[in-house]
Amino acid sequence: MATKEASSKKPAAASSSGKSTDKAASNLSPKAAAAAVRIADNKKALFNYHIEERFEAGMVLEGWEVKSLREGKVQLTDGYVVIRNGELFIIGCQINPLGTASTHIRPDSVRTKKLLMHKDQIRRLIGKIEQKGFTLVPLNLHWKAGKVKCEVGLAKGKGEHDKRDTIKDREGKREVERAMKSRSR
Repeated sequence: MATKEASSKKPAAASSSGKSTDKAASNLSPKAAAAAVRIADNKKALFNYHIEERFEAGMVLEGWEVKSLREGKVQLTDGYVVIRNGELFIIGCQINPLGTASTHIRPDSVRTKKLLMHKDQIRRLIGKIEQKGFTLVPLNLHWKAGKVKCEVGLAKGKGEHDKRDTIKDREGKREVERAMKSRSR
């Protein structure tokens, strides 16, 4: 009984308001509701890679890591995913420990964390990664049913010209938004 209550409170702790996420999610669009339970995004991955496919994987975490995730003390920008012996591991994902962490545990902020996926999905990823130019990158961390999930992207690296095009498009969109904003005043 206590585990059901604790799991229902986890997403509420991640939201900024005092309301439960179920009530708040019903008033929001699906995209906004998903953003309410997000822990961290890897914007650098979207800039550096073309994302071909997205997969959701569970994470094996220690207690102090979950507490730090609730506080948002995580950095995904330097993280990447490797496959060793048919298992997925995320390397370089930094979860900073809280100052109130236990005194008998020595937290390692850049510990290699295991990702959980079905074997058939992992086999499929191994086949894709063996192709030239594909890699696995963590895209975001989010709460789902009281558990921490990592969205992993099967990605292909962008060239310099692609990155310049991305910057140009982004700046063009900003200029259009500014023009529309000033026009409406």
